[in-house]
Amino acid sequence: MTTALGMAAVAFLVTLVLGRPFLGLLRLAGVTKQVRADELASHAAKTGTPTMGGLLFTFTAAGLTGLLALTLYRETGRSILLPLGVMLATAVLGGYDDTLSLVGSRGGGLSARAKFALLGVVALVSAVLVWDEARGLGVDYLFVPGVRERLVIGWLMVPLACLAIMGTAHAVNLTDGLDGLAGHTAAVAYAAYGVIAHLQGQVYLVTFCFTVAGALLAFLWFNAPPAEVIMGDTGALALGATLAVVALMLGQLVLLPIIGFVFVAVTVSVMLQVGYFKLSGGRRLFRRAPLHRHFELMGWSQTQVAQRLWLVSMVTGLLGVALALV
Repeated sequence: MTTALGMAAVAFLVTLVLGRPFLGLLRLAGVTKQVRADELASHAAKTGTPTMGGLLFTFTAAGLTGLLALTLYRETGRSILLPLGVMLATAVLGGYDDTLSLVGSRGGGLSARAKFALLGVVALVSAVLVWDEARGLGVDYLFVPGVRERLVIGWLMVPLACLAIMGTAHAVNLTDGLDGLAGHTAAVAYAAYGVIAHLQGQVYLVTFCFTVAGALLAFLWFNAPPAEVIMGDTGALALGATLAVVALMLGQLVLLPIIGFVFVAVTVSVMLQVGYFKLSGGRRLFRRAPLHRHFELMGWSQTQVAQRLWLVSMVTGLLGVALALV
């Protein structure tokens, strides 16, 4: 834990130092966000804000963790290659999507079908590596709060892992709609899983989780409202997919909907809105989906929405750690 907390501090400092020059490069390269025409009027001012900010914390966290794994952990550090690989692969995918929604472009990004398919490939490969003992990690079990023995599910881990990775990636992406919201809630989730990894003695995952959390906190320095940079799909897809992989590696997938409660609530709000709209012939269950947009239309400021949901994420993160001890 000492090493992990130290790495969190190092990741924070490195990200903070690199942040200002990185923002300058984004502006110089014209990597700025084009807000969709159907967005709320209060978000129109974000057009022209640098995007693809996820590159700042994903590559910092991946670089520091990879360096530590190769030098300090050696053999045990090899298993960290899976979350590192997932983080980098999904960051590249998200980055490509972000390039299609820059100022001067059509602003739509990848089609939902294309994004789903590409993310599905990453999820399937990752799921097999989590489950396959010969070529991967051999994790075919889950821990259930209150049950002493592991719940072995065998090959069912593959479809479950695919669903978890894709679902969490999309959930974090949907949550990334307000300054600081996705970053705050993801930092809490990674810190919670870092504590759980410590309880299980998985030193390399402890370090990885806290390194990501430290880098995220530094990113929030620039993403605090009004944001100087947006993480974009580059960061959101990487954070979500990698968080699910961490949960799978720990066997603590059952706790993911609790620790990531805000992500789940935002995603469910979209599903309910679409379903109710179709079943009711055009009526709306929420004023607008995702959930944070509903709260905005209720009169909450963007800062109030982000901070209140962040507080919720802290409580559910603590609850998740508590259930890991049961």
